[in-house]
Amino acid sequence: MKAVILAAGKGTRMRELTHELPKPMLRVQGKPILEHIVTGILAAGVRDIFIVTGWRADVVEKHFGDGAKWGARMAFGRQLVQDGTGKAPELARAFVGDSPFLLTYGDILVPPETYLQVVQRFREGDFAGVITVTRGEDVTKGGLNFFDEQFCLKRLVEKPSPEQVEQLRRDGWLKPGAPAWYNAGIYLFRPALFDFTGRLHKSPRGEYELTDAISAIVADGQRLAGLEIPGRWVDVRDPETLARLEGENIEH
Repeated sequence: MKAVILAAGKGTRMRELTHELPKPMLRVQGKPILEHIVTGILAAGVRDIFIVTGWRADVVEKHFGDGAKWGARMAFGRQLVQDGTGKAPELARAFVGDSPFLLTYGDILVPPETYLQVVQRFREGDFAGVITVTRGEDVTKGGLNFFDEQFCLKRLVEKPSPEQVEQLRRDGWLKPGAPAWYNAGIYLFRPALFDFTGRLHKSPRGEYELTDAISAIVADGQRLAGLEIPGRWVDVRDPETLARLEGENIEH
């Protein structure tokens, strides 16, 4: 098992905080966000970690080096053109080889045991991968997921408009009282993911979307297992979120 962390973005919503630092290197309780993520991945027994860098890549590479300080083997790849999450993982293709791999965004904070839970869910069946979800978020800001009785993915709708949400209600996809499953940004894939990212076309937003590759995997008849993150899940999206985290217990 290996891991790939997507940490190329500048994080413009952080305003002046990311003039010199990439967002994943902003500190939460004394450690960069990225270091919290790496610590959790290592706790799952994964030692080979690839970080996709971009804005101020040198800051990330200098901080982690070869990973020896953490007992890890670390490598880096620079995403020179910020053209979406669909193409970014391909920088790690040679590093991944024929191994399954955890894939996470570099600004998501979860309890450290979450990564092990993802690995365990993957091993429960013959799955092409795992997609994590959380409930209670504004689904218009991310991916809205629908699952079957085995909690395997049936459909994914990326950033649905209010009109689309209403249509999903009318069509019975969103049911009263049932949770709306929001994409939590932590995954596990087999290397076959690259067969699908390699065929991506740009979305209406002008980017290659990882969620389009995920939808293509489902359309191909492969099973993606769902996993709810029941505890703390934080998308460190803005300075207000960053400030709030300083007063929280982020290990649970």
